[in-house]
Amino acid sequence: MSSNTSDPLAGLFGSRQWLIFWLIAVALTVGLYLLRDFLPWAVEYPRAWVVPLKFWVSDFMKWLINEADLGLFTFKEFTRSISWVLNWFLLAAHGIFAGGVKIPLNGDAFFQIPPISWVALISVLVLAAYWIRDIGLSILVGCCFLYLAVFGQWESAMVTLASIMVAVPLGVFSGLMLGVISYRHPWFAKAISPVLDLMQTVPVFAYLVPVLFLFGFGPVAAMTATLIYAVPPMVRCALVALEQVSTEIVEFGRMTGCSRRQLMWKVMIPAARPTLLVGLNQVIMLSLNMVIIASMIGAGGLGYDVLHALRRLAIGEGVEAGVAITLLAIALDRLSQSYAVQRPKQMAKELGFIRSHPRLLTALAIILVISVLGLFIPVIANYPDNLTLTTGDFWEKMITWININFFDIIDMTKAWLLIHVLVPVKRFLIALPWMGVVSLVALAGLQLGGWRLALLVSLLAVFIVITGNWEKAMITTYLIGISVFIASLIGMPLGVWAAASSRVHRVIQVIIDTLQTLPAFVYLIPVVMLFRVGDFSAMIAVVAYSLVPVIRYTDHGIRQVPAAMIEAATVSGCTRRQILWKVQLPLAIPEIMLGVNQTIMLGLSMLVITALVGTRDLGQEVYIALTKADTGRGLVAGLCVAFIAIISDRLIMAWSTERKKLLGLSDT
Repeated sequence: MSSNTSDPLAGLFGSRQWLIFWLIAVALTVGLYLLRDFLPWAVEYPRAWVVPLKFWVSDFMKWLINEADLGLFTFKEFTRSISWVLNWFLLAAHGIFAGGVKIPLNGDAFFQIPPISWVALISVLVLAAYWIRDIGLSILVGCCFLYLAVFGQWESAMVTLASIMVAVPLGVFSGLMLGVISYRHPWFAKAISPVLDLMQTVPVFAYLVPVLFLFGFGPVAAMTATLIYAVPPMVRCALVALEQVSTEIVEFGRMTGCSRRQLMWKVMIPAARPTLLVGLNQVIMLSLNMVIIASMIGAGGLGYDVLHALRRLAIGEGVEAGVAITLLAIALDRLSQSYAVQRPKQMAKELGFIRSHPRLLTALAIILVISVLGLFIPVIANYPDNLTLTTGDFWEKMITWININFFDIIDMTKAWLLIHVLVPVKRFLIALPWMGVVSLVALAGLQLGGWRLALLVSLLAVFIVITGNWEKAMITTYLIGISVFIASLIGMPLGVWAAASSRVHRVIQVIIDTLQTLPAFVYLIPVVMLFRVGDFSAMIAVVAYSLVPVIRYTDHGIRQVPAAMIEAATVSGCTRRQILWKVQLPLAIPEIMLGVNQTIMLGLSMLVITALVGTRDLGQEVYIALTKADTGRGLVAGLCVAFIAIISDRLIMAWSTERKKLLGLSDT
């Protein structure tokens, strides 16, 4: 794609030729709108033309569950047998961390082995943090887990931790296996790539129903949904890690006589350890991000506490449980990240197991000793209820105070934005001819990425049209568009501020790290209590949840501007403001747009959750399908959300790549 940089319109359209194409496309769209009475099918897609894909999917799922026969057993029996096996692992983990283990004796008698005590677990984790890094990490991990005990969240947190301790190994193992297969067979990597894209972009609500049908209601179904959501990053990390292993290491392994299997497991995977551990970290964080949604299909723990608080609008309980999930995520995140950067230690085989694993044996000894003490000293086994604290009343009173003192201002602002911004934009997008919008999307793909990108984005848009979800997709686009615009207006200045000051950078990093680990549902409770239900509440929740990437990428993009460029601008006499607007921001724009892209992705995932506050978009369609156990309706609506995400992602990524080339920046 050629670009005439001397043309003032080149920055927006690339060249005058492209400007002509865009004017023609816009004129076509306007013409279709004006001729809506003569060409109604080009403006509103006729219902008679809708492909009944959702009914086909529902019928297929019913056949799969009720009639599919694999020979020795039915498909339903096969999935339920898998569920039965996985349930044993979950029961074992639950017994260790939460419920204890009952050993039957004679008759009805049994011996109860209590779960690991709060003192033992905190002690071992603090010691492990010190071994992995330093005393600072020990204090952080200890404070995070101490919060769970002091604020009465320990039992629920242990239920959540038990499910994580089963889901994460399964996710890492399956992701690693798929990554190895993808590395050995490039055709498999190409085939699985779109599947991974869909697994990450289709709303989780959309596949909860088929998971329920296949595995039944309960913790196993919840863990299966978690794996679908958390495995893709591990697959990609494994593939990238193996591809980045240096050829010298591979050749050395071959020269020593390694077989193909030995080369993979004895040479390449150990060499790829740092990147593989990044994948482990991602699996942990995404699994924790799923705990609330998983509670809808049988998972207990902290996720159920947040969901129950949301249903009752109990902001205090919801915030405390949400903070507990956040602190659990922070502790596990810091532990896994610190372990990932730690260099592995080589142990001589002749030392034996005891001398080779002193730390592991020390940890087990601590658990054993403290557990025995807990049998005689109850306060060691269980944190005393009379010493628990709560901030529930504080949060309730704060929301009440805000409603009493600022209700008029909040209501006036909400009404003004609804009347003058939200509703007009919504009506404008709904009124646009579907054929014109598809043409504009295809033209954008053609200009930014050639005919392949144009074909991809236009086919995805046409899918939304022919499945009868166009109007809801436009409502989704309106909500996400306004939310991302507002998030950008807030996030970009904060990112610029953070890039200009190291002290501000450190403070903002802590804040956005905390915001990124807060569960999405936690944002809904105060939003509903302050703004009630509707599109405005959904917009506020989406802005709050998706704000982080814009701040992070703006900060990173400005900091990545070459120092030589800034020095050249300074020598030429530019002021600090001129350096920012004439040098730093133009060069950082491609990176900032990647942040906007991530904001769109997070916003779309949040928009499905905001269906709980009364929106009428694709997220509401997915949620209704979940409540009615309508597999086809949920999957088709979920695919439409995913396709909006993919269209946005591919167009922005193509623009960012092209812009980096024009600016002479490396694109690795």
